Amino acid sequence: MPSARWTMILLCCLANTINYIDRANLAVAAPIMQRELGFDAATMGIILGGFFWTYSFMQMPFGWFADRFGARISLSLAVVWWSVFTALTSVARGAFTLLGCRLLLGVGEAGAYPSCAKVAANWFPRSERALASSIFDSGSRIGAALSLPLVAWLISAFSWQTSFIVTGMLGVVWAVVWIVVYRDPENHRSVTPEQLARLQAERGTKAADGPKVPWSSLFRYRTVWGMMIGFFCLNFVIYFFITWFPTYLVQARGFSMKELGTLGLLPGLVAIPSGWLGGFTSDALYRHGWSLTAARKTCLVGGMLMSSVITLSVFAPNVYLALVCFAIAYGSLAFTAASIWSLPGDVAPTPAHVASIGGIQNFASNLAGIVTTMFTGVMLTITSGSFIVPLTVAGVFCVLGAATYLFMVGEIAPLPLLARDMPGGKARAVV
Repeated sequence: MPSARWTMILLCCLANTINYIDRANLAVAAPIMQRELGFDAATMGIILGGFFWTYSFMQMPFGWFADRFGARISLSLAVVWWSVFTALTSVARGAFTLLGCRLLLGVGEAGAYPSCAKVAANWFPRSERALASSIFDSGSRIGAALSLPLVAWLISAFSWQTSFIVTGMLGVVWAVVWIVVYRDPENHRSVTPEQLARLQAERGTKAADGPKVPWSSLFRYRTVWGMMIGFFCLNFVIYFFITWFPTYLVQARGFSMKELGTLGLLPGLVAIPSGWLGGFTSDALYRHGWSLTAARKTCLVGGMLMSSVITLSVFAPNVYLALVCFAIAYGSLAFTAASIWSLPGDVAPTPAHVASIGGIQNFASNLAGIVTTMFTGVMLTITSGSFIVPLTVAGVFCVLGAATYLFMVGEIAPLPLLARDMPGGKARAVV
């Protein structure tokens, strides 16, 4: 395999790192902005939550766009788009302009993961695809870990406006490098004809050489629905860490801000190498003779089941045991995510549907961002601040996700063409 593949996937990891820094910028700056601009908590909550709506619903259009025009164009467009609206946040002064920037930020960031899945499928064989997926996916956790110290330093040293300008410029610089460096294997001068032939054999039939598979027909596959539901279950728990976890540590465990910035980082730091381990394990099982289905599902189901220990955290007698439970849960979710992001390349009926399937499953998964934040807030209000119900439900979703990947997702192989997509064929039920 061509060595250039590692450069491509590391650039994808860096894009996701910038993605999550820009995404978290507003959350870090929110207390100062509220005070300076005079927003109440409810208004700021609406502004913060607006991102999820456009981010979720633009996943599918961006997935189609990446398949149609390629990852070089789609990912550069996505990064420049969200970087511009990150920087423009610095000049917003009213609630509506801030909400508009946040909504448009979500539009651009929706293109990151489908495009990265396309890159992994283009450049990596099945025996390395989960590791490649774990590398680009780990950018989200690296970005989340870096955002707090980086943005806090920019705000304290300069201003909150500067933090948005600087982090926005990071994406523009990245996009220039991407346009210069990235090419698909077919157009990369370092790829030999033998290497290209092997990669193309791994991908299967080119779209131009086979039957046309309409985008809408992807929803006729049971496996695609299983991927959507399973990823929703995983992100239901992931978004607890992204949104309510700091509040839990402060309100339920009495953390100071200093402890929040040190001990509170433990689960996120554990999750970074856990994702790489998940990708390595899935690929290693496949290389050692396991079927692709057994290799992927072992990691998917095992990781989801292990993450259910998040429920035990709320009953832990001290904060240290609680943090251990959270670290195991978050690490297990990251372990699982590596195989989740290898699935679009593994099951796409043609190479022209990898990013589309990635966008479809990521659309469903990010609806969990809306559900988790609202559900947890309502439960805290009803129970006077108790996290027992939210964390118990999170554990239930982990088990439900494991069952979905085990029973609803079928064989991990290119999905069979439906009868309706064959010449003279008729529509057929979900398979």
